[in-house]
Amino acid sequence: MNNIEAKYKDLKLQIKQCIISSLELEDIKPENIIDSEPLFGTGLGLDSIDALELGVALKKKFGVKFNAESAETKQHFASVDALAAYISSEQAKGN
Repeated sequence: MNNIEAKYKDLKLQIKQCIISSLELEDIKPENIIDSEPLFGTGLGLDSIDALELGVALKKKFGVKFNAESAETKQHFASVDALAAYISSEQAKGN
């Protein structure tokens, strides 16, 4: 695993930990969350209130902003993979 892959894997772990702590999912461990699995509906089963809380937590932790009115935001919250891609692209821009 190269340095970029290691950083990306670490980012996904941090996102999972953020999901668990911000939403108080005490019975779920990071390894129980599948990177490509949907976070809402059939996957992890989160709802719109969870999305708001998670958005705030991710903003605090990673310094990224989400536009609640944007259709793209829904895509960013599709899975851990999607969140990691968004956060890493925003961090690369320096936002």
